[in-house]
Amino acid sequence: MNPPTGTHDFRTLIRSSHPLIAIDTVEEDRVLALLQSVTTQERMPLFEWSLTRGLTRSDGPTLSKLTATPLALLQHLHGLTVEAVFWLKDLAPHLQDPQVARQLREVAAVFCRSRATCVITGHPLILPPDIERLAVRFELRLPDTNELRSMLHNLLHSLGPRLTPQPTDAVRLTPSKAGQADTTPRTDDGTDEHETVLRALRGLTLHQARQIVTQCLVENGCLSASAVQAIIKRKIQLIKDGGLLEYYPLEDNQFELGGFANLKAWLDRTQMGFTDEAKALNLPPPRGIMLVGVPGCGKSLAAKAVARSWQLPLLKLDAGRLFDKFVGESEKNFRRAIEMAESLSPIVLWIDEIEKAMAGGRGDGEADAGLSRRLFGAFLTWLQEKKQEVFVIATANDLSSLPPELLRKGRFDEIFFVDLPDDEERKAIWRIHLHLRKQDVTRFDLTKLASASDGFSGSEIEQVVVASLYQALYQRTPLTTDLLIEELTKTVPLSVTRHEDIDELRRTAYGRFISVR
Repeated sequence: MNPPTGTHDFRTLIRSSHPLIAIDTVEEDRVLALLQSVTTQERMPLFEWSLTRGLTRSDGPTLSKLTATPLALLQHLHGLTVEAVFWLKDLAPHLQDPQVARQLREVAAVFCRSRATCVITGHPLILPPDIERLAVRFELRLPDTNELRSMLHNLLHSLGPRLTPQPTDAVRLTPSKAGQADTTPRTDDGTDEHETVLRALRGLTLHQARQIVTQCLVENGCLSASAVQAIIKRKIQLIKDGGLLEYYPLEDNQFELGGFANLKAWLDRTQMGFTDEAKALNLPPPRGIMLVGVPGCGKSLAAKAVARSWQLPLLKLDAGRLFDKFVGESEKNFRRAIEMAESLSPIVLWIDEIEKAMAGGRGDGEADAGLSRRLFGAFLTWLQEKKQEVFVIATANDLSSLPPELLRKGRFDEIFFVDLPDDEERKAIWRIHLHLRKQDVTRFDLTKLASASDGFSGSEIEQVVVASLYQALYQRTPLTTDLLIEELTKTVPLSVTRHEDIDELRRTAYGRFISVR
């Protein structure tokens, strides 16, 4: 049987005699499997402690009722000389008691001189600052394919005799010899379909994966195509609940993009990178693009339009949501978002206003204790080394906040500059927004409107259409070209209010980035 995910790294920590290891998780079954694997390899005893059972030896009888309280437990450990691993469940809240915290520090001092380790688990795992400095954090990564495969095999083996195979063309349990269940899901042509289900399960915790697979098996007696759809729906719900990502299903993506001829042509060529012909030539799939430029000129819309053009779902990551006040949580948020995006590949990942998260990469990061710099480093590493088909579209309004490493050629496949729309693009934008509001576009003078809206961004034109329609409804008159122009005269565009900033942005982008036109 394959060892649990992270066994090698955790074994290294144990062999390095770290006295305190903290694991922020609720997956105690995976922690148990990990600890059992490591202690077996190291030939060390494993002890468990909880407030309800006291100290036990690897699910054995209680060793002493005197260890039921946290303070009594730690006093007991302080006097031990045995080389062992002690798993302390939900101890963190009790460390607010100064006596308990002090006793744990004394235990750590003793364990530093012996081959013994305390493993503290819980969620959220918030340690007092003095304990945090003594402990090493171990991240229990999401299960890999081998761990998921083992879980799936065990479930099929345990549930197989109780399930009734159904004659479908999907993945199902088939009878085997001597009345035993064949635990390999197969289609009618005998093809092993494990990988289809396992691929869909990526990004879920082992508990979540076990729940959804068990539900599908009990409901259908098999793992059919509907199981894969059920897994994807569960992921989408987790995305909504997590609050870090927004999911735009392909069927709901009806966004249109006016202009951007160069970008559209580039995307048509680059899409070939996902084909079998490109793989045969050892060409890597496209990494992604960055869109920089004037606010309100279609960068966000372009991200949605790319997903629609390529017939892929879209995930939006708001960089500002990554930050958390607790130590290590922001980095964990980033990894969790990336793992979820990779588990849904092929997909388009849109990182909105990337400068909010990466600004610290320019300097020493003192303002946020180096958090932005660490996020920046993690993002660059992932962007350079990612294997899954996740096409990244990063948008930015403020070039001055972006570190130069992010802008160099090779980080992204291309960097595009989005300027204010020209005459033809403004005509297209007027046409799109008038049609969207159920107006007969032929009744409007688009040439006149495009000329009158010189210097306006796409979002400003949209707001003019909306405001004019409100005015028309109030006056109980149809919307006209004159009414739209009247509303234009009341609006001061960004190109006027921030004229200097836009000129500086254009000077910076000229010769460095490709125009979307």
